[in-house]
Amino acid sequence: MAFIDILALEEATLLFAAVLIGYAGILAFFGMRRQDAASVSSTIKGTAAPLGALGAVATFFGLWQEIVWPLPGSYNIFFGDVYLLFGVTMVLAAVSVAYGLKLQYVGLFALVAGGTTIAYGWNGYVLGMTKDPLETFLLYGAFGLAGILAMPATLAVDHFFAHAATVAAPAASSVSTSASRPAFSLRGATRAVQPITPGATDTAEPETSVPIRVRLPVYINVAMVVFVVSLALAGIAALFYLDSTLPAHLAKAP
Repeated sequence: MAFIDILALEEATLLFAAVLIGYAGILAFFGMRRQDAASVSSTIKGTAAPLGALGAVATFFGLWQEIVWPLPGSYNIFFGDVYLLFGVTMVLAAVSVAYGLKLQYVGLFALVAGGTTIAYGWNGYVLGMTKDPLETFLLYGAFGLAGILAMPATLAVDHFFAHAATVAAPAASSVSTSASRPAFSLRGATRAVQPITPGATDTAEPETSVPIRVRLPVYINVAMVVFVVSLALAGIAALFYLDSTLPAHLAKAP
């Protein structure tokens, strides 16, 4: 069949994914810093539709590239294998955030896919499989690193929601200031101790709100920041790679 160059479009989807997930990661991180579980949940669920669209496109082109062989030589294997993994990861992420599932399993899949991507990039660099082996390795390395760091980032988000659900449940005790209770933001009612006077009715003081806030664990801050930084590097690598691909892509139509 005729040569069909889909590399530029694939690189564009990589750029979109890096920007989308990085932006959502920043919003989620600041929501976690504010201990605003509703904001974090809304941000993450909002990525379901665009992640699903990107994942569907990437999975389709990944499978097509594997089966039809639209690119000459070994580029089909070198680009198609990891691009298909990227597409499947995006689809899994979209389904997980849409249905409120735990994200750590997507993070585990991304971890393995990221390690595989780095291995492909390194072998492509050693074998000189592209005209720009170093740039290609940097692209693969950046997205592979983002995939690996998705595991601790998703664990951090799951940890946050687990504790947010704990403090959102009605408190069984009237004492809401216990230091042993894990809480991100908790308002509990307290009842003042009243002196017992014969003949007097037992009237309770108006309920008072006692906010309890704790700092996020250090590993959550580190995991989210490093994950967002890795996505920024991946986005920059995809942008430069796309810029180097576009001239040949547009000047020589199949």
